[in-house]
Amino acid sequence: MKHLLFVVTMMLSLGSFAQTKIGHVNSQKLLDTLPSRKDALKKLDDFKMEGMKELQEMQKAFEVAYAKFMEKEKDMSPVLRQMEEDKLRKKQQDIETRQSELEQQMQVYNEELNKPILDRIQKSVEIIAERKKLNYIMDESVTLYFKGGIDCTPEVMVELLKLDAESMKK
Repeated sequence: MKHLLFVVTMMLSLGSFAQTKIGHVNSQKLLDTLPSRKDALKKLDDFKMEGMKELQEMQKAFEVAYAKFMEKEKDMSPVLRQMEEDKLRKKQQDIETRQSELEQQMQVYNEELNKPILDRIQKSVEIIAERKKLNYIMDESVTLYFKGGIDCTPEVMVELLKLDAESMKK
């Protein structure tokens, strides 16, 4: 009796597994195709360049102040020398602090720019999954092995470009 129950359970499991439909997408291809992603990358690159320019200007100002300090150091009293060294240390710390702030701001800005894009990708995948009655859609880049399945990349791309065009109009 137990053996019969086991066989029946296994048959039901295999039947339900056979009905599982799996699709896959190439998310990198989707991202590379989107006009909004290209715009986001450009904005992020512009932000990075502005930050680098600001840091370079701060570094130049530090180097000028340091050169002046080195010229006058011999003639300075110990108290004045200490004050100037403290100013230089503060400038160096300001550069490091600003660099850290810019890195954090860039990370936040990156997330801000990419969230709507990733949301549109998710929505496109859901639309295609429902349309094709798929149980799972996996990203090819994180799948170690797949053979068969349904490549949904072209259909998802069409939906994604529609959603992207709508969002660009807003």
